[in-house]
This record gives sequence, C-alpha cells and structure tokens, in this order.
Amino acid sequence: MRAISQDELGGPEVLHEVELPRPEPDTSEVLVRVRAAGLNPTDWKHRAHELFLGKPPYVLGWDVSGVVEAVSAGVTLHKPGDEVFGMLPYPHGVGSHAEYVTGPARAFVPKPSEVDHVQAGAIPLAALTAWQALVDTAQVRAGQRVLIHAAAGGVGHLAVQIAKARGAHVIGTASAGKHEFLRGLGADELIDYREVDFVEAVSDVDVVLDTIAGDYRSRSLRTLRPGGLLVSILPYAGDELAAEAEELGVRAEILLVEADQAGMRAIADLVAKGQLRAEIAGTFPLAEAAKAHALGETNRTAGKLVLTVD
Repeated sequence: MRAISQDELGGPEVLHEVELPRPEPDTSEVLVRVRAAGLNPTDWKHRAHELFLGKPPYVLGWDVSGVVEAVSAGVTLHKPGDEVFGMLPYPHGVGSHAEYVTGPARAFVPKPSEVDHVQAGAIPLAALTAWQALVDTAQVRAGQRVLIHAAAGGVGHLAVQIAKARGAHVIGTASAGKHEFLRGLGADELIDYREVDFVEAVSDVDVVLDTIAGDYRSRSLRTLRPGGLLVSILPYAGDELAAEAEELGVRAEILLVEADQAGMRAIADLVAKGQLRAEIAGTFPLAEAAKAHALGETNRTAGKLVLTVD
C-alpha cells in the first residue's frame, strides 16, 4: 500500500510517499480502506518534534473515514463493505495517512449517509476533543455561557456547534474576518482578539475551552464565574494551572483526547441531524501531504484540511 512516512523530524519536506505491506487486523481490530483522513495540528507537531511517538520512521494520521476491508475473529460491530469513520487511539494508534489502516473495531462507528468521506474524515479527532471537553468534562447545559478560544479553528468551530446543540450561549475569539463564518455556525458573541482584550470584554462565564495555552489560560480564568471551569486541550503545566484556578475560586482541567465509541456515536448523530459539520479548508491527494502540512502550519485556515485517497 501507499503511505506517507518520514525518516527524520523536520519541516513538511521530510514527508515522502512509501510502499508498505498492507496491515492485517489483529484481535478485535478491523482493516479499513481509507477514503479520507483529516489533518490536525498534532500531525505537524509530531512531524517536527519528538513527542508521544518518539523518533521516526512512522506514518502520521488519526482521523479516518473509509470502508471496512476485513475484520478479525470475534468482531461483531462491522462487516466488510461497511462505511465507517472514527479516530485511531490517540496517541499511539497512529497511521491513517495511508491507503489502509487497522484499528480497534470500537474506535469506529457507521459513517452517516448524509455526508461524504471527506466530511466524515475531517471530523473525528477535533469533534471528539470538543465533545470530551464540553460534554464529558464540563457537562455543558442549556443557558450556560461558554467561551471558546480560536473558535474558527479545527476544534473551535466544531466546539461552537456542539455547545449550541447543548443550548449554550457561545462566545468565541477569532479575527474579524472569521466572524461571519462563526455567526453562521451559531456563535452568539464574537471578540476580535487582535483589537479587544477578551478579559475586559467577557465575564461571568461558566466554561472556557482553551485551545491556545500560553497566557490565554491564566487570563481566561479571570473570565469565569465562581466555580466555573476552564478545560484546556494543551497538556502543559497542569498542576500550576490547577493551583492558580483554586486561588481564584474556579476550576481547571487538562484534557487529552481518547478514542471513544460512545462519543463518536453522539457525534455521528449530530452529523446525521445536520447539527454538526466540518468546514473544509482544503483537500489534498495523499501524495501531497507535505503541501497540506505546510498550509496547516500557517494557522490561517478556518476549519479542517483533509487528505483524500483514491
């Protein structure tokens, strides 16, 4: 099979197409013929730095939408020919930027027939991150005020829709040029972070979703109502953040996304109902993965980039 691999850490130029043996599904796994695979910031961070995966060579990619090619003995949820989508177990279950990939059967759910593989392939990691932050961790409910940073980004724009589906009042930070896009997704208030200090513009927030880290986390704590919760998806300095939050009478959690069939089923239901869609910032054939990485690293795209596999 064709796959995108790298032999060293570095810029997009280290990515190259290779021929690898087609994997075989192990116990409780399925083999999926990949039709589309989303890109996420974690892909270019792992390409450039020695993080969870250690040293290359390896094939990146956690998002998958495709067709079940084979199943191992004992798998009952999926059959060959089924269209499925899901997230490979993060971080070590990587490898979707290829023609075929194996993964746990329960990492995948049926692809909603209402969307194509490109749309489905863009959703899993970012939507699961938003779902696990807002629903599983923060338990967002109707009427709450939710502040989402980088609201037009991959996680952010899906988080806006998930929070709205829960009945929340959604406030987003984004550059002014992306405000109309976010209003179309249901955002109630928008702050141009280039012109306005969000700490001065927002208060009495129930939940903050931090997708940026840096000083945004400490500053965001000051927008929370007493007892409010900040959830950060960047796993840095968690103990320091928790201590600072406690001093202010609020709470803080650090979240790392997990493969989750219940979450994927809930996400698939929102997709099927038209309440959740990914903004596709661009598609690239598998062989042009380096170009997709280069574009993603500019941080100027709204939504998701997707690799397509013929």
